[in-house]
Amino acid sequence: MSRRARRPQPPRPAPCPCGLPAAYDDCCGPLHRGLARAATPEQLMRSRYSAFVRRDEAYLLRSWHPDTRPARIDFDPALRWRGLDVLAATEGSAFHSTGTVEFRAHYIEGGRAGELHETSRFTRHDGDWVYVDGTLHG
Repeated sequence: MSRRARRPQPPRPAPCPCGLPAAYDDCCGPLHRGLARAATPEQLMRSRYSAFVRRDEAYLLRSWHPDTRPARIDFDPALRWRGLDVLAATEGSAFHSTGTVEFRAHYIEGGRAGELHETSRFTRHDGDWVYVDGTLHG
């Protein structure tokens, strides 16, 4: 009886944390590395969520409006982001200078599940979409 040798499968690219069906390197990765710009507030919000997952402080600060940007980001080492649901988006097209995105970001902290429900405001600054601030719900 002959046995066929199993060929090792190439590793699958890491999925993007933002929830879109693409690999990180093809989705939010280029934005994080400065090789692409967010075309909409939703794309920027998704890339910022991915940056929180990956703890990419430099990208988060770059994508924050200078009038509301903190000096630094303090990541909670006990918090693990687990998923993103985009609930609504307003404006934010090529013809707009502002937009909003309502989302729920799911996390685990200390073994307990939680969620952050926010409506984020975005504006164009020097031609790029940037995060201004957000209103928390519930």
